[in-house]
Amino acid sequence: MSDHILVDSNTPVATVTFNRPSQRNAISFAMWRQFSGIMRKLDADRDVRAVVITGAGDEAFSAGADIQDFEEHRSDSIKGRGYNDAVNGALKTLSDMGTPTISMIRGFAVGGGCELAVATDLRIASDDSRLGIPVGKLGISIGHREMQGLVNLVGKGNALYILLSARLLDAQESLRIGLVNQVVKPEELRDYTYKLAHDIASLAPLSHAVNKLTMRQVQNKPSLEDLTEEEADLPLTQFDTKDYREGYKAFLEKRRPNFIGE
Repeated sequence: MSDHILVDSNTPVATVTFNRPSQRNAISFAMWRQFSGIMRKLDADRDVRAVVITGAGDEAFSAGADIQDFEEHRSDSIKGRGYNDAVNGALKTLSDMGTPTISMIRGFAVGGGCELAVATDLRIASDDSRLGIPVGKLGISIGHREMQGLVNLVGKGNALYILLSARLLDAQESLRIGLVNQVVKPEELRDYTYKLAHDIASLAPLSHAVNKLTMRQVQNKPSLEDLTEEEADLPLTQFDTKDYREGYKAFLEKRRPNFIGE
């Protein structure tokens, strides 16, 4: 099972690859837990400034949860709770990461595969991609965390369209509703994604992390009236960092800044 998720820890851009191409990179129960641990480890590595997540081969990013697990792990509500906890753990890990994450999507991103892509910060898709969450065909529903992420990304109307129709959206329709950020030709997908990842990695990591945290706070407390003092002061913390002084100095000196994450 260990080779079902491949990790390339190159810095500053690491890559995590679902590696079950013969099963369209379906994600097993064990893989959800393994993925969560991998992402926590990469997030703790200060030299990793961005993470690209993808699927092996040309056919799929991930076709979602492995149907082979349904009897053992999802045959009733008791067993289903443990499975949902594993999925929620992986998605929470993605949400909590300070390190930017990008899904590089080729082919199918369906069900849990689509939900995982939704939980990353950015999604770049090839024009032959198909995305959707056809749980209505299986008689199941998505969890609260998945629903929250989907609605936050595409809005209530588009989320209901995805769920109620159970259709797989092509790349252009996915782009139109905001399910993906950019669509490129298959032969350009890798270069485009890694250029974006390296551009992100060259910028101030604390700015990225704090912007992501501030966004979560805004979503959790949209009125902004019940922010704690610490939450309200979060954007001000950047002015006390070495990276801010470096960025400011580099701007004045018309040179590229060298950010260290402090």
